[in-house]
Amino acid sequence: MGDMTVTTPPCVLTVAGSDSGGGAGIQADLKTMLALGVHGMSVIAAVTAQNSLGVQGYWELPPEAVRAQLDSVLGDIGARSVKTGMLASPGLVEVVAAALGAYPAPVVVDPVGVSKHGDPLLAPEAVETVKTRLLPVATVVTPNLWEVEQLTSVKVEDEDGLRRAADAILQLGPTWALIKGGHLPGEPVDLLTDGTNEYRFSAPRLDNRHTHGTGCTLASAIASHLALGDDVPTAVGKAKEYVTGAIAKGFPLGDGIGPVDHAWRWR
Repeated sequence: MGDMTVTTPPCVLTVAGSDSGGGAGIQADLKTMLALGVHGMSVIAAVTAQNSLGVQGYWELPPEAVRAQLDSVLGDIGARSVKTGMLASPGLVEVVAAALGAYPAPVVVDPVGVSKHGDPLLAPEAVETVKTRLLPVATVVTPNLWEVEQLTSVKVEDEDGLRRAADAILQLGPTWALIKGGHLPGEPVDLLTDGTNEYRFSAPRLDNRHTHGTGCTLASAIASHLALGDDVPTAVGKAKEYVTGAIAKGFPLGDGIGPVDHAWRWR
């Protein structure tokens, strides 16, 4: 007889786009969740044709297909936390925001606007829906500086601007904002705040261009640690540590930008 004391790991749901190259999107999310010891589940909102050179095309799923996936997973299995990524269009953002707003689990929103290669992944008319519908249901939102500008028109030129960016994002309704300062010159600093408490996370700038999937991976790692019972600042700190290790071990793939290594702790 096998061991009868099997316990189910905490369950984490990602609602995002599929990356055929396996480095970002749903694929990065599920690999991150496995690496961090939670059970990953997925609602696919869009399918991309993409590789190391960029995104060659994307196709949204119909809103009813996304709603059905959400109902299936949340209705039967449930989730301890949820991460959202590429949602492409206003209709999909609406469906996801409505479902998650009614569900009692922390939500980590990665407000994906453009890919690493500069390919747009969010219809311009969906930006407004993200601001008005999705960010108010977010526990943590994790924009990079491009996404801050897309959502708030605040342009950050230096580390002093991070708090201004965070305050502008918090006005849109999330509980916590994690502003990723990686695009600034100098040592990268991320700022996490709920408007009262403020935390800064710095990491060495790694000389590795294989960084495809960092945003998806970080948001999924935060969601995983929240599901494991950490509070937001602790979850972000642990997620940053995981992502830094994954970037350090990022590997070449195809002719372009390779992915971070989700399995770096095992290799």
